[in-house]
Amino acid sequence: MTKRKRHVVKHDNIVVFPGAFQTLIREAHMYAENYQYEEAVASFEKAFLYEDGDELALSAYAYALYELKAYDKVKNVCEQLLAMGTTLYVEVMELYVTVCMQLKEFHQVESLITTLIEENAFPIDQLEKFERLRSLNQEVAKNLQKKEDAQRLLEEQEFELSEFSALTPDEQSIRLHRLMDTNVRQLKTALKAIIECPTIHPFVQSLALILLVEQEVSIEITVSKFNKTMTINPINLVLPNQLPQYGEVKKIIESKLEQDPSTQEMVQYLMAKHAIVTYPFEWHSFEADDIAYGYIDFVQSMLGKVQEMDYEIIDFLQMLEKLTELHEV
Repeated sequence: MTKRKRHVVKHDNIVVFPGAFQTLIREAHMYAENYQYEEAVASFEKAFLYEDGDELALSAYAYALYELKAYDKVKNVCEQLLAMGTTLYVEVMELYVTVCMQLKEFHQVESLITTLIEENAFPIDQLEKFERLRSLNQEVAKNLQKKEDAQRLLEEQEFELSEFSALTPDEQSIRLHRLMDTNVRQLKTALKAIIECPTIHPFVQSLALILLVEQEVSIEITVSKFNKTMTINPINLVLPNQLPQYGEVKKIIESKLEQDPSTQEMVQYLMAKHAIVTYPFEWHSFEADDIAYGYIDFVQSMLGKVQEMDYEIIDFLQMLEKLTELHEV
């Protein structure tokens, strides 16, 4: 008796045995039914490498992703299901709306539900559910706005000059670092006052200025430090390591220390720190060559190599180094 030959499929040069897709889908559903959502998602995703899922598989996949809080992925799967014209329209739309709320897309939820209600897109027995979702969305959005307003007021108080000035430079630096991942536009007036205050540490002045530069905030500021004064707008500035003199000094150092990478690394580390302290002025009192060789001499003297040095530049670099050690101020 001859054995039946079974068709073997190749996917990206990997042999896919007959029934592999169905086996993975069955496994995925089994995992999902047993609340093993990570395993369910893994099985679904392996299966979808070989074939597109049907609406049952995709909807189960979406719910498993939701349990894992992978909201962006859930949203994409729901959009795929809705584009297919799924028979599970109400269930998928409810999940889609819920996920948009989790992603804080409140305006989109409001607009979507309102449009669907106006177009009679829901069965009568489901209408009340989506009206409740719309009300919940409005309430959550309002509460979040209140919380954000309260947070903004708190931040404005924290960066008000009289309160900020009472902190040590180290504490001021930590407070400014907390703003790195937030929108600082509402604090631009407070940050301007910090930058322009003559009693604020020059390193802290620079950190506040860098926040405005990174977010391209437009405001006119007069900066004074190291007996120099400049009126600037952060929107027109580049970061410290992108300024012209910094590039010149770095190029000279890289050429001079090409055969000594460990010393080069130490020099560049000091340069980067000091460029923040002097920002936005750089080392304008000295030529790029003098600064580059001064840094090399400075680091080599730290390593115990005694040599002839330009002590005016060395004193200047020592002052910059001390100014970067905020905890000692």
